[in-house]
Amino acid sequence: EVQLVESGGGLVQPGGSLRLSCVASGYTYSSYCMGWFRQAPGKGREGVAAIASDGSTNYADSVKGRFTISKDNAKNTLYLQMNSLKPEDTAMYYCAASKGPVSDYVLLSLRAQPGLHYWGQGTLITVSS
Repeated sequence: EVQLVESGGGLVQPGGSLRLSCVASGYTYSSYCMGWFRQAPGKGREGVAAIASDGSTNYADSVKGRFTISKDNAKNTLYLQMNSLKPEDTAMYYCAASKGPVSDYVLLSLRAQPGLHYWGQGTLITVSS
């Protein structure tokens, strides 16, 4: 059974930084795409960043230049370094993992397909002064 567990969320002031982590069990990080999505109150789930098995990345325009996605295959851990945080970054952040080639394509394009990927339970980030 694949399990994804996120950590690192919390309350941060505008302009601050946080790093999210996602540890997987029962899953081989090196083989498939992984990504981060977020869902703000009253809104749909949106893609934030994704990383392919070859290390190539894709970012939402709203976070380019501020967020960095990375992974450590040896530790089965996915990261999201978030700098220059803004109040509009406030959301529940979810780790997602591909289930295969079709899931890879959809995830890397930052589309949220609940049944197509594995999902973590989420970690809340609140950006507020």
